[in-house]
Amino acid sequence: MPIVADVQLRNLSKVFDGVTAVDDVSLDIGDHDFMILLGPSGCGKSTLLRMIAGLEDPTTGDVSIGGTRVNDVEPKQRDVAMVFQSYALYPHKTVQANIEFPLKVRGVAKPERAEQARSAAATLGLTEYLGRKPGQLSGGQRQRVALARAIVRRPAVFCMDEPLSNLDAKLRGETRAELVALHDRLDSTFVYVTHDQVEAMTMGSHVAVMSRGRIEQVGSPQEVYARPASVFVAQFIGTPPMNVLPPGTVEPTEWLVGVRPEHVVVDPDGDVDATVTLVEHLGHEALVHLLVGEAAVVSRVDAAASLPATGDAVRLAMPPAHRHRFDPSTTRRVDP
Repeated sequence: MPIVADVQLRNLSKVFDGVTAVDDVSLDIGDHDFMILLGPSGCGKSTLLRMIAGLEDPTTGDVSIGGTRVNDVEPKQRDVAMVFQSYALYPHKTVQANIEFPLKVRGVAKPERAEQARSAAATLGLTEYLGRKPGQLSGGQRQRVALARAIVRRPAVFCMDEPLSNLDAKLRGETRAELVALHDRLDSTFVYVTHDQVEAMTMGSHVAVMSRGRIEQVGSPQEVYARPASVFVAQFIGTPPMNVLPPGTVEPTEWLVGVRPEHVVVDPDGDVDATVTLVEHLGHEALVHLLVGEAAVVSRVDAAASLPATGDAVRLAMPPAHRHRFDPSTTRRVDP
């Protein structure tokens, strides 16, 4: 029978010395899901991941894997593999020995663990490096060794704590694609922590956006981008972030109004007055920074378009179909 690798978190909290790191979180992670825990530093996402893996004990609440409550189950018995930001490789061991190590601890026979290590290495393009030591590898290669060491265990759940943050931009892009392909090949559930929204949008099947120990919103990357549940989510997802304007600035309502930069159009027939403060040329596009009253607004414009100059008075169109409304007191989404 295939391993059932769904994860359920129920009313999970973690308090360190009177400070609440995770605050009453409930979350369902489906079998074979690629769940991204996304949020700024200090929001509790790594603590949540460590409670799933068994590296931290919950103060209150329950963790279940495959329908079984695992609060009192040792990490090594949870069928979970952890991949850290630091590679945590043994510098004196070869790549082959590093990958084999979890199997050696389990008492797997030498020929079998060698074969499984070679298979995991081949999956990540490491075959030619099996005889090298970690010090002879690049950062990207070392991270792939850490991934291969996790893969060789064939866990039900992979827990990954910002594994790409030490890589340069090019390697991050390549390794993102490798991880997505790896998830497609393996019959495992991935739970992946990051503060990088590009990773969240391009890798995850679902995203849980966290702030101050709580989950603000859970959904597909497209849902979270298109219908943010709060001002926090609206401004954390998207680069540049969503423009959020005070009540009465765009429309005569009591709501905060949010508009993505790509939906703010410099248009002489627009109904919002603005002043250009800066034009950023980014090659394929330009970002026009403006002031609407005292509110800063950004418009994303095609680089081939006719661009205004700094100091110009312009008019903006913000189509009603692309406006998002938020309650100014709770900052939660409103659908009037």
